[in-house]
Amino acid sequence: MESVYSRCAGLDVHKKSVSACIRIQQDNKTISETAMFGTFTRDLERLRDWLISHKVQQVAMESTGVFWIPVWNVLERAAEAGFELTLINPQHAHALPGRKSDRLDCERIAELHQYGLLQGSFIPPAPVRELRDLTRRRTHLQQDRNRVVNRIARLLETVNIKLGSVVSDLTGKTSQLILAAVAKGNCDPEELVKLAQASLKNKRALLISSLEGFSSEHFRWLLSEALRDLTLLDRTLEQVDRRLAKALQPHADLLLRLCTIPGFDFTAAATVLAEVGFDVKRFPDPAHLASWAGLCPGCNESAGKRTSSRTRRGNRYLRRLLTQSAWSILRKKNCFLTALFFRIASRGGQKKAAMAVAHRILIIVWHIIAEGGVYKEIGAHPGDRKNPDRAARRLARRLAQLGFQVELKPRSEPKPVACKPEKAAKPPKPKFQKMLVRRKPRAPNPITPTTSLTTESPT
Repeated sequence: MESVYSRCAGLDVHKKSVSACIRIQQDNKTISETAMFGTFTRDLERLRDWLISHKVQQVAMESTGVFWIPVWNVLERAAEAGFELTLINPQHAHALPGRKSDRLDCERIAELHQYGLLQGSFIPPAPVRELRDLTRRRTHLQQDRNRVVNRIARLLETVNIKLGSVVSDLTGKTSQLILAAVAKGNCDPEELVKLAQASLKNKRALLISSLEGFSSEHFRWLLSEALRDLTLLDRTLEQVDRRLAKALQPHADLLLRLCTIPGFDFTAAATVLAEVGFDVKRFPDPAHLASWAGLCPGCNESAGKRTSSRTRRGNRYLRRLLTQSAWSILRKKNCFLTALFFRIASRGGQKKAAMAVAHRILIIVWHIIAEGGVYKEIGAHPGDRKNPDRAARRLARRLAQLGFQVELKPRSEPKPVACKPEKAAKPPKPKFQKMLVRRKPRAPNPITPTTSLTTESPT
């Protein structure tokens, strides 16, 4: 087999050490040299200088936890060396039984990389990685917030306060006012019900019954601590959202175009851009992107038998987001994605339908980023409009199976009536657009002098 690279290196990365092997092909001979380095910054800089001294540009390393990131950072910043870095999955370079050591591992990685047998993982540029850190930080904060809300609900149940059975959201305005008052020591249901807002004012009797519990000083202390955690998490989420909006300001147009997809908002669009990047040309077509994200059926076939089609492990943040977006569009009217969900759910179940809709959403995302444009709704049943006669015959057969006698007649179309053309309605602006575009400050209103009027008492 002919080698692809005449000079390359393989790195076996660990927490405290990095084993490196350089392979150089000269005059039909292969020369290899191995060395071991530490993982402190100075040690990694010595590794970088060692690779530069041997004129190596192609470097492959295993993805070992987060320990590969310091090595990647040092080699990536060596712009004068021009390293072509490749991060590989450890499962793609398994060792043979009985031949497992750090030196053999780095030699095997270097040999496979020399012949072009390793497939690199997708590593976005540094600005996208920083954006990815923000979106993942927001995901973790939201998960912590959900745990705090669930903890508050459980705490209320332990003292027979059934507020969660009346209100739909324990983080709503009415719930927060009532819980804050309870934490301060006001446990009288007659007084707490006066804090009801909006439509909950019509449920006074039900609220009074739900607030009759057995409060104690210990319970109020635990509740105040949970409310404090919830407030802190809400404030932190707002700060992360502002930083996200600032980082995405140059890409506001792309963000708004992604938000035309059903089930997408600012958070969903920002997460997709952070995980996929602003340039999807790394993926030749939407199928490659869906495979990388783990949103397509797997392939496991042997002896002509297909044993399993379970999806592979992909980007869990992107996969979770797209499946949540798929579940959120179930109640949309005249929507193609909603009709696709129910059509697949009728024969494969709702979980498979959610995965299929997530796959379709990711394909739409690829086209929007790569080709521009926005999402255009084609309706719930585009196939029926393309071939109405076939749809009519199919529906007639279904009615006949139910015992009805069907006679199909074309509808006589009335003559068109001349009318004035209607003005096109302006599309509504997204709520988060004010976060992306900084408004100009208003000029202060001029202060008008006030005239004091004196009244004389009648005599």
